[in-house]
Amino acid sequence: MKVGIAGLGLIGGSLALALRRAGYYVVGYNRSRPAVEYALSHGVIDEEGELCGCDVVFVALPPFPAAEYICTAPFAEQAVVADICGVKRYIEAEVLARRPQLRYVGTHPMAGKEVSGVENACADLFDSASMVLTSNIYTDQRAYALIKTLVKDMGFKRLVECSAEVHDKKIAYTSQLAHVVSNCYVKDGNIEGCLGFTGGSFQDMTRIAGVDEGVWSELYLLNADNLVGDIRLLASHLTEVAAALERRDVGELTGILRAGRKKFEDQKSNSFQGEDVKTTLLK
Repeated sequence: MKVGIAGLGLIGGSLALALRRAGYYVVGYNRSRPAVEYALSHGVIDEEGELCGCDVVFVALPPFPAAEYICTAPFAEQAVVADICGVKRYIEAEVLARRPQLRYVGTHPMAGKEVSGVENACADLFDSASMVLTSNIYTDQRAYALIKTLVKDMGFKRLVECSAEVHDKKIAYTSQLAHVVSNCYVKDGNIEGCLGFTGGSFQDMTRIAGVDEGVWSELYLLNADNLVGDIRLLASHLTEVAAALERRDVGELTGILRAGRKKFEDQKSNSFQGEDVKTTLLK
């Protein structure tokens, strides 16, 4: 089987390496020559070229260019096309409106690094990660089954299946809100002179503050209805803590912290599972 990768960055390159490790022949496409040359010289892809002869194509581009590529590029007649974007409703809607006959499947690998570029790609990036697959009533089930096979072959630990709507709501909380918080946290002037005062909590809070603002602005805007609500709810919880501190009310503060701990422990005991999501361990 010949698999194409459109977009040879960190995730596209890692998908290519994972597929090659599993024995698939990988064709890469990228507008930037240096990325292609690196991918060829370092064995990330088998060959460079247009992807119209591939059986499966993964589109590893930001949302707007991904939707444009999926809706306009030439593909083989029965090719399966999957995007890896961090929002799913927008891509799904574009495909249904502009290219409804395409055998499209939404995917989102839940893995990454603080760095970007194909030179940071690695074959084992997904070995302990989840892959989210989205579908709707129009999804070609044979295409969907094929992507599930590739997900397992690439080494993903967990397969998560849901609708595009559920995906975007969950991702607003688990990923996008965390990135917003990290970005806002480092704007505090207290970040100056922190050397020697930092531990694991500081590293966790700041690790994702330096992501590409162009890409993440797209993701935030395309999921604004979910993300705005999460931000406002978080802000209200922070305000509660600040008010308790201002009043020097130890009872109120203890109650607020206890409620948060209990909520976390209750969900942890349930393995953070929820409705409208099917989760399968692959290994």
